[in-house]
Amino acid sequence: MSIVGTRVVRREDRNLITAGGTYVDDLRSEALSGAAHAVFVRSPIAHARIGGIDVSAAKEAPGVLGVFTAADLGLDPRPSGPVPEPWLAGEVVRYVGEPVALVVTEERYQLADAAELVDVDYEPLEAVATIDAALAGETLLFPDHGSNIVQAKGAAEFDDAIFEDCEVVVSTTILNQRVAPAPLEVRGAACVWGEDGRLTAWLSTQNAQMARGQLAGALGVGEESVRVIAPDVGGGFGAKIGADPEATVLGWAAKQLGRGVRWVESRSENLTAMTHGRAQQNTVTIGGKRDGTVLAYRLDVVQDAGAYPRMLLLPTLTELMAVGVYRFPKVETRSRAVVTTTTPIGAYRGAGRPEATAAVERAMDRFAAEIGLDPAEVRRVNFIRPEEFPYQTPTGAVYDTGEYATALDKVLAAAGYAELRAEQQRRRAAGDPVELGLGIASYVEITGGDGAGESGRVDVHPDGSVVAWTGSSPHGQGLGTSLAMLLADRLGVPLDKITVRHGDTDEVPQAVGTFGSRSLQLGGSAIRQAADEVVAQARELAAELLEAAPDDLELDVERGVWQVRGAPSSTVLSWAQAAERAAGGKLSADVWFGDGKPTFPFGAHLAVVEVDTETGKVELRRIVAVDDAGPIVNPLTFRGQRHGGLGQGAAQALMEVVTYDDDGNPTTATLADYSFVTAAELPDFELVDMATPTDRNLLGVKGIGEAATIGSTPAVHNAVVDALSARGVHHLDMPTTPIRVWAALEEARKGSAQ
Repeated sequence: MSIVGTRVVRREDRNLITAGGTYVDDLRSEALSGAAHAVFVRSPIAHARIGGIDVSAAKEAPGVLGVFTAADLGLDPRPSGPVPEPWLAGEVVRYVGEPVALVVTEERYQLADAAELVDVDYEPLEAVATIDAALAGETLLFPDHGSNIVQAKGAAEFDDAIFEDCEVVVSTTILNQRVAPAPLEVRGAACVWGEDGRLTAWLSTQNAQMARGQLAGALGVGEESVRVIAPDVGGGFGAKIGADPEATVLGWAAKQLGRGVRWVESRSENLTAMTHGRAQQNTVTIGGKRDGTVLAYRLDVVQDAGAYPRMLLLPTLTELMAVGVYRFPKVETRSRAVVTTTTPIGAYRGAGRPEATAAVERAMDRFAAEIGLDPAEVRRVNFIRPEEFPYQTPTGAVYDTGEYATALDKVLAAAGYAELRAEQQRRRAAGDPVELGLGIASYVEITGGDGAGESGRVDVHPDGSVVAWTGSSPHGQGLGTSLAMLLADRLGVPLDKITVRHGDTDEVPQAVGTFGSRSLQLGGSAIRQAADEVVAQARELAAELLEAAPDDLELDVERGVWQVRGAPSSTVLSWAQAAERAAGGKLSADVWFGDGKPTFPFGAHLAVVEVDTETGKVELRRIVAVDDAGPIVNPLTFRGQRHGGLGQGAAQALMEVVTYDDDGNPTTATLADYSFVTAAELPDFELVDMATPTDRNLLGVKGIGEAATIGSTPAVHNAVVDALSARGVHHLDMPTTPIRVWAALEEARKGSAQ
C-alpha cells in the first residue's frame, strides 16, 4: 500500500509544539555572538518634504554604535517600477512608517531612547490617501513622473458595443479592501560579514535564493559573496517573498561597523510598514439574456500600489483570471495602478487572483438577482464544460482541467441547499429580524504560474538514510512531510530515515522558492525526478552486483530492496548496500524540474450567515467547500491548508481591513484595532472531497495554498448581501463588517421611509 494519499502526522509539528521553532530572533549562533541591535526611525507623517535630519544627539546616546541616513548609504535607489524608491527617505517621505534612519546600539534596550533623539524636520505636504484622490491628480507623489498613474494597460475608453445584444446589463463597483498579512512572526534579519568578505544574512523569507540575488544586487557584490539562510519562518502569505528593503540597509550597516547587526520589528511596525495586500477597486459590467446566459463581461481594475509600486504584476494577474470558471463570449479588461501616500502593496494570499474571483462572483450574483434566477442556476448555465478542456480564456489563460458544475453540485448537496432556501423564505415570511443569507462562489486559481521551475536533490547514504534538498521553502505548510512521503513511496525507505533540507543558499545554490502555490507541483516534481534518477542509478548498480539484466530487476518498495523480478526469495540488495558500493560512497541526483506549466485548481463554496438586522451583527454559521487540487499526497496537511485558507477568506469578508484617515495616518496600527481572525469567529468547516488530476507535472497535482481563500471570501460576502437583500440592501462593498452592515441597513430604512 502506498503511503501517498494516507494521513501522516506532520513531522515538523513535534518540535514546534514542544521546544518551539528557531526563528530569526531566536538565533544564537557563534557567528552572531556579540552582534549589535538595530531599529529604524520611521516617518510619523504620510507625505512631507524632509528639511533636514539631525543625528548628533542620537550618536551621543549610551551604547550607540552608529546612526545612518540616506546621505550615508551611497546605494542606488531600490528598483520599484517606473519611479525610484529610496532605501532610506532623504528628501520626501510618502507614507507613515517609511524608514528615514537606522540606529544601531550595543544592547536592544538602548534602541528606543536613541531613536527618539533623531530629529527630523518634516515639511508636510498634502496626503493622497485614496484611489480617487490619486486619480484626481491634484497632488502628485512623484512630480517628475507627471501622474499618480504608474501603470496602465488596455483601452483608455471602453466600447459599449459588446453589450448591444444583451437583454440585461448590470454594473457595480467592488472594493477589495486593503488587508495586512499579519504573520505570527514579524519581519526580522541578522547580518554579518566574514573575514573572507562574504555576507551571511539570516532572513525570515519565503525564498532564500531570490533574497540572495536582491541583496547582492543592492550591495554591489556578486551572488557568490552572499549567503542567505532562512531558519523557521512563522508565516509569510506572500509578504515575505525575497528580501525586505530593511535587510539591505542592515547588511550595509553591518559592513560599515565591522560586526553583526540584528533587527526585529515590532507588531505595530509590521502592521504599518510591511507590505499590505489587495487594495483594489474593480468596476464590473455584466450583460446577457434573461434565461441566465451571460454574453459579455467587462472588468475595470484600479490597483492602489501604495507609496511605491513594488508589485505591478497584481492587476495583470487580475485581468488574466478575470472570467473565472465561465465561458463568456465577449470580454474586455483594463487596469491602472496608482500611487498613494500609504504602505506599499505586495503579494498576499493569491496576489491578484482573489480580486478577480471576488469581482466575477459578485457580478454573477448581481446578474442573477436582476433577472430573478437562483445564483446557482446562473452559474451552471455559464460554466466551462469538461469536454472543452484544455480551455483558453479570452484573457489568455490556458486551463488544464475542470469539473466546475460537479464541484458546485457536490457543495449544494452536502449543504442541503434547497432546505436552506426554504428556511430563508420561512424567516422572511415571518418577519424574523435575523435574516439567513446564502452565498455561493465558484472559483479557479492559477498556481505555479511564474514560468520557472524548481531544484531538487536526493542523496542515499551507506547507512540507508536519505537526505533531500528542495528549492521550495516551507514556512508552515507541512511541505517537508509531503516531500518525505513522496520519497518513501518511490524508494521504499521509512519516513524516519528521510531528512528534508531547505532554505540555505550554500546548500541549495539554485532555486525559486515558495509563492504562488507552486511548492508541491514544482518542488515536489523536482524531488520525484531526483528520486527517479537515483532509482535508475541503483538499478544499474544492482544489475552489476546481482549479475542480472537491469530490466529483470525490480524495487520492492515494501521492503526497500532490489531483487530479481519474479524471484523474491533470491539474493537482494538494500539501499544501504547499493549506496556503499556506489562511486563516491553514495547515490545522488541533483535536478532542475523545468517542465512544469501552470495548473488551475478550482472549487465551489457555500457560506451560510445570519444577520441581525436590528444591530448589524453578522454570524458565520457554515462554510461548505470543495477545493479540487488534484491527487492528495497527505490528506491531513491538505485539510489543514484548506482550514487556513477558509479562515483567512472569511476574515477578509467580515473583519480585516486596514484603514487610513484623510491625512494618511493609519488607524489600524495594532491588533487592538486590526481585527485579526481567531477560532472563536469561525464555524467548523464542512469539507467535501474531489480530485481532478492534471498532466502538467510529474505528480498530477495542483497548488492549493490560496485556493480556499479565493473561494471563501466572495462566498461569505455574497451570503451577507443575500441576507440583506430582503431589507432593501442589494449591494455592499467589502468588507461586510457589522458596522458597515448596520450603516447599509440604516440607509435602506431611511430610503424606505421617504
